Amino acid sequence: MGEWMKKSPLEWQDYVYKEVRVIASEKEYKGWLLTTDPVSANIVLVNFLEDGSLSVTGVMGQCVQTVETVNERDPRVKEKLMHLFTSGDYNGFSPEDLDRRKKSLKKWLEKNHIPVTEQGEAQRTLCVAGALTIHPPYAPENCSSSNEIILSRIQDLIRGHLQ
Repeated sequence: MGEWMKKSPLEWQDYVYKEVRVIASEKEYKGWLLTTDPVSANIVLVNFLEDGSLSVTGVMGQCVQTVETVNERDPRVKEKLMHLFTSGDYNGFSPEDLDRRKKSLKKWLEKNHIPVTEQGEAQRTLCVAGALTIHPPYAPENCSSSNEIILSRIQDLIRGHLQ
């Protein structure tokens, strides 16, 4: 059993969002550590390729011998990694762009006399009249509501705003 398996999940957490070198079964892997499974100690590494795509590699925890940090956390890389597998397409939007889009849409909805609030831990979700939510990047397809009439009308308003 390697030293990795002897560590606790809290110790593994120290490596998340850092670029690491992993030695596992006499093979070396390198990449940004996205997550570690707390039960199996499996590691998920992400590498950003030159053509804009990415490579995701899973390394079995039982094979891991050592993990060493190559680069500390980079705020830009961390932001990309945090939103890598979330719903909604954030590609091409910086945090500043998303904030600007949110504020612009909120102002537009208020101008049209529609009650809107910000929700969530990071205040990223817009909530319209308690009946509809709009998630980043704040386009018509990012709306959700159980009321189809409200959904359709707000989506039309957003389309008008984006034009």
